Amino acid sequence: MIRVFYSFPHKIGAGGVCYAAWEHVEALRKAGAEVTVCAGVIHKKFSDGIHVKSTLSHGRFRIPYRLFGRLCSCKIHDWLAAQWLRKKGKNFDIVHCFALGSLQTMRVAKELGIPTVLERCNAHTRYAYEVVRNECEELGLKMPRGSSHKFNAAQLKREEIEYQVADYLFCPSEFVAQTFIDQGFVPDKMERFQYGYKPSLSSRQIKAKRSDGLTVLFAAACTPRKGLHYALDAWLSSTACKTGKFLIAGEFIPGYAECLAEKLSHPSVSRLGFRRDLSDVMQNCDVLILPSIEEGSALVSYDARGAGCLLLASESSGAICEHDVNALVHRAGDVQALSEHLSRLDGNRGLLNKLRNRSNETIDELTWHAAGRKMFESYKRMVARHHSLAN
Repeated sequence: MIRVFYSFPHKIGAGGVCYAAWEHVEALRKAGAEVTVCAGVIHKKFSDGIHVKSTLSHGRFRIPYRLFGRLCSCKIHDWLAAQWLRKKGKNFDIVHCFALGSLQTMRVAKELGIPTVLERCNAHTRYAYEVVRNECEELGLKMPRGSSHKFNAAQLKREEIEYQVADYLFCPSEFVAQTFIDQGFVPDKMERFQYGYKPSLSSRQIKAKRSDGLTVLFAAACTPRKGLHYALDAWLSSTACKTGKFLIAGEFIPGYAECLAEKLSHPSVSRLGFRRDLSDVMQNCDVLILPSIEEGSALVSYDARGAGCLLLASESSGAICEHDVNALVHRAGDVQALSEHLSRLDGNRGLLNKLRNRSNETIDELTWHAAGRKMFESYKRMVARHHSLAN
């Protein structure tokens, strides 16, 4: 049995990382962990057996995050979570934290002799700021106000202190771990975890794909960070654009669509906007293209593999796949390589099906249930290592 204090400063059970955190907690319970969730807001109710405590809400009353701002709200959560942990610390084996809302909590855990792990949803923030800024400058764009990747000195300072205080950093991909190692962190501080997907169809039920032309899906927020401009350049320079379809599911930040207007006007390119039925869209696509320049491990890559899409991903996307085994992987920004991958698949349906079938063979390893088991095993390693070092 591993007893986990899971401190999450946001609305657990909402979208994005909030959704992933909720799924991880549920999967951890099924894997045998005893989990106590201390979250800013419990947006979605948990199953029986998971202990919950809210720091920024009580019943129907909630303190809006916009009232104090994101950073201040996370600090309030951190202070309250730390006080609660100080009282109940003897009940826990490990403390799992998230950026911006963890500094005091982790310091209390250290006083109590409890190991801490800080989950990193994306690359080292200093690295992320730099590469996104450079990409925007190349395109002549500015990140919208409030964007998580717009430089924020106060946020960066706090996060970098948290990185140092944490005993371990939870990384969802080798790419993320390497951005920390490049900043001087020792590899032994890096622990691995993964995200997951909810299987709605068995591998035998996955629909047959189109055979007359390649159908490629880009499904993400349409920002320079996600590399849509690279994907379009590669698509339009490949043979696939002659008979295939390039679908874009996502909303554009201001100015980006205008920057890409000529490419978006190509008859093979279709803008779908934001889609809530993304799994249905994926069922009719051959490929998910993921040319991110910075990413943790995109949730959409798990969903796409579960839906039978082949991944064409950058090394910086954090996707769980292997080049020429169950996916085609390129270096971020390498338009020529991505274009060649598209042309290879367009001219060789047998290669596409072979790679898709291999991808499908291991999709059971990508479910949330599997993610929970792997996280549980990571906890056990960290706790054992902490105890051996203490002794």
